Amino acid sequence: MPGTDMPSAAEGMRIGDLLSPKRVGLRLTVTTKEDLFGELSMLLGTGEPALDRQTILRSLIERELLGSTGIGHGIALPHGRLKGLPRPIGAFVTLVPGMDYHAIDHKPVTMAFALLVPDDAAEEHLRILSRLAGIFQNHDTRLELLAAQTTEEICQHFARAENPAARG
Repeated sequence: MPGTDMPSAAEGMRIGDLLSPKRVGLRLTVTTKEDLFGELSMLLGTGEPALDRQTILRSLIERELLGSTGIGHGIALPHGRLKGLPRPIGAFVTLVPGMDYHAIDHKPVTMAFALLVPDDAAEEHLRILSRLAGIFQNHDTRLELLAAQTTEEICQHFARAENPAARG
């Protein structure tokens, strides 16, 4: 909130905290948003036994109905909020070939980072989305993510993207 000096949980949270190699998919072939969201829903549910795929899918679709989450540069940031979710989680995929997503720049999407946050975490939700958008603004980071050969490499690239001193 404006005027408060209290840090939110998202300020200390790293994108790497949202992601694990088990929630990353490489070189997926999908042709529709529904197919993409289905894949992302499965990944988001990995390691989260309290979440069911249909609830996750519904959350992503409901948000997308408000407007495209394609932010340009081949990136989509589908996201949603879920009641009862204990903490934010994310999933990331690369797509081959890119798919029409009705992105802001009308270019095909080649990468998608899906984010779920607790229902009552509106401010945290916006901070994480802002952090992700900042990471994806870096051309070199986008190229590294697309070129990654393993899910572990993806996680390492996100860690480096948040800590430029670690780039080498």
